[in-house]
Amino acid sequence: MSIETSTARPNIVLILTDNLGYGELGCYGGGELRGAPTPRADQLAAEGLRLTNFNVEAQCTPSRSALLTGRYAYRSGTLTVPIGNPAIGEPEAQGLNPWEITLATVLSDKGYKTAHYGKWHLGSVEGRFPSNHGFDEWWGIPRTTDEVFWPDSPGFANAGIEPQYILEGKKGEPTQRLAVYDLEQRSHLDAEITRRTIDFIERSVQAGSPFFAYVPLTQVHLPTLPHPDFAGSTGNGDFADSVVETDHRLGQILDTLDRLQIRDNTIVIFTSDNGPDPTWPWQGSAGPWRGYYFTHMEGSLRVPFLIRWPGHIPAGRVSNEIVHQVDLFTTLSHLVGADLPSDRAIDGVDQTAFLLGQQSQSNRETVLAFVADRLEAVKWRNWKLAFYEETRDWFSTPSKLTLPKLFNLTTDPKEEYPEETLRNTWVIDRCLAAIRQFQDSLQHYPAIPEGTKGRFDPTTVSTP
Repeated sequence: MSIETSTARPNIVLILTDNLGYGELGCYGGGELRGAPTPRADQLAAEGLRLTNFNVEAQCTPSRSALLTGRYAYRSGTLTVPIGNPAIGEPEAQGLNPWEITLATVLSDKGYKTAHYGKWHLGSVEGRFPSNHGFDEWWGIPRTTDEVFWPDSPGFANAGIEPQYILEGKKGEPTQRLAVYDLEQRSHLDAEITRRTIDFIERSVQAGSPFFAYVPLTQVHLPTLPHPDFAGSTGNGDFADSVVETDHRLGQILDTLDRLQIRDNTIVIFTSDNGPDPTWPWQGSAGPWRGYYFTHMEGSLRVPFLIRWPGHIPAGRVSNEIVHQVDLFTTLSHLVGADLPSDRAIDGVDQTAFLLGQQSQSNRETVLAFVADRLEAVKWRNWKLAFYEETRDWFSTPSKLTLPKLFNLTTDPKEEYPEETLRNTWVIDRCLAAIRQFQDSLQHYPAIPEGTKGRFDPTTVSTP
């Protein structure tokens, strides 16, 4: 029996923070230790499931693409974060191809009201906005927060380049420009994202419709400028203040669910798109792991993940089983009784039984760690096989290893002792099998080339 036939279709609130590292929340060893208490996230963890081995892609655009499509970004051509003004090059070829099917599309087809408030980062032109990818309405920024520096930069005004705008759109209508996204707007954005999310939830409940609220907040991406109400609140600087503000925004949404008496029929997910940023003074913490985003290190791949569904997901559970963000597409589709697309490869596995506590093991054993178009590492259970030398940031040139390094992430969480390679070469076979399976799937479902315009025809593309 499907979940849909046994209970009312659950509402879904998916809150995606920006570059919130594994070590920031109190329930992951941060909180007070980092000078930024997070009581609402900690309470959410106590009321649901906390994963300690939830994996994401290494960059913002690939991560958001994987989350919404259930496919590794390598498949959909969303390999890297677009840099600079989208008017340069071919703007119509940047972002998520119109051929992709998103979680919002799937849920919309099942009668859900769908909304996106926050950072998109999957396309900056008509045809590639959220309203073109299954969302009934959206508000926020199309690209990255560091562009808030542009308007105040010397020489920018005479450069002939447009700044990034805060945008608003509805399905079937042209997207509207509202205001330049600059340093003045930056500190107010998450408050407005939250306000609009709450308004959408209220309207959906009044209409008697199940809803999907995708809430990609902009904190704690650089520059971490907190809302004026939180500036100086911790005494530990802007970053800590922004973490506390993020926790408060989560609390505002949770309180809304309680007030509207829909807590028990709403799935709440709180997670991050990437590991922390290494850029001073906005650097974050990966907790016990090493590395930052844009790398294949655990600090890049592992992020916080909390999920609550009262009466369905057992409260207070913690698991170190491997889960990947692509699994959310498959799992949530199953929970609402939707069929998966059959004309493309879907990398997400159904984790329904695992999340509901019906089994202790994840339905996944491996994770492929891509950085741009490079498969830099593979994880199998508690092991990682790395094909490239570890790097600290996106400025370093990746160096391919002559002999891959094998790490036991249980005994060596910092990935410092590759000598395990010599004693446990049997593990390599399991990792290579996962790669072969992925490569075999590319023979049947070729990857979409990065920068593809219009609709994709797989018959015209050679397999990588």
